[in-house]
Amino acid sequence: MKKRLLAMLLAAAFAVSLTACGSSGGSADTSGDAAETESAETAAEESTDSGDKKVLRVAMECAYAPYNWTQPDDSNGAVPISDSSDYAYGYDVMMAQHIADELGYELEIVKLDWDSLVPAVQSGTVDCAIAGQSITSERLEMVDFTEPYYYATIITLVKQDSPYASAAGVADLAGASCTSQLGTIWYDVCLPQIEDADIQPAQESAPAMLVALESGRVDVVVTDMPTGTAACVAYPDLKLLDFAGTDDDFEVSEEEINIGISVRKGNTELLDAMNSVLSEMTADDFNSMMDEAISVQPLSV
Repeated sequence: MKKRLLAMLLAAAFAVSLTACGSSGGSADTSGDAAETESAETAAEESTDSGDKKVLRVAMECAYAPYNWTQPDDSNGAVPISDSSDYAYGYDVMMAQHIADELGYELEIVKLDWDSLVPAVQSGTVDCAIAGQSITSERLEMVDFTEPYYYATIITLVKQDSPYASAAGVADLAGASCTSQLGTIWYDVCLPQIEDADIQPAQESAPAMLVALESGRVDVVVTDMPTGTAACVAYPDLKLLDFAGTDDDFEVSEEEINIGISVRKGNTELLDAMNSVLSEMTADDFNSMMDEAISVQPLSV
């Protein structure tokens, strides 16, 4: 009987021992799982932090060389266009990428028609428009603008064999048929200054404006220096007339030739951040960047 009781006690002790080992082992495993889980969560958080980099959604026409254009690949640093297989490049894209890099944003380019740019900024569909927009009083009523990111002079384009090719001032353009892009100071402010001008309907885009001149539908197109310079590269039979510094130039205000970045009214955080980047750049920086854009512009845009 004693032997039997002793056996039972030994068995119970052995069982307790097994249970204790099991408990100790389970505790170690749980501790390991917790450490692994914590490590995974930390890694996930770090991944999320890097993956949650803020996106700067920038609107432009992608059809306004040399400020911006569409191309089929990422050559020269072109950026994918949102919801498209195409890419955008040009001065505006270069500037947008520079600002995004300086502020730590990912850049997204949104392609919109010219007339849709301001409404998109107003509605918050995009964060800003970097699209060769003049800082006019009318636009300032709808959106806020950064400091200028380019200073553009007004020029005239004609064909080299045009009777207006020797024009030395606005007065010499009298009676010319002319057009320019819709919703620009070129069309609204400059063309009416040409005496007896035959002003044709405004064109929806810069390319359309240039085609109207190239095809002979008009004698004269008024635009800005970068657009005109790029146009002469794409169309060698065009001639650029620059009346700047003469007594017979187009009369425009300073605000109308300063090109700015538009943001939603009241978005001072983004406005101040972009201005901080632009304040570190000079007119020479702007011109150098524009020259580079013109040098790589596809001839077809």
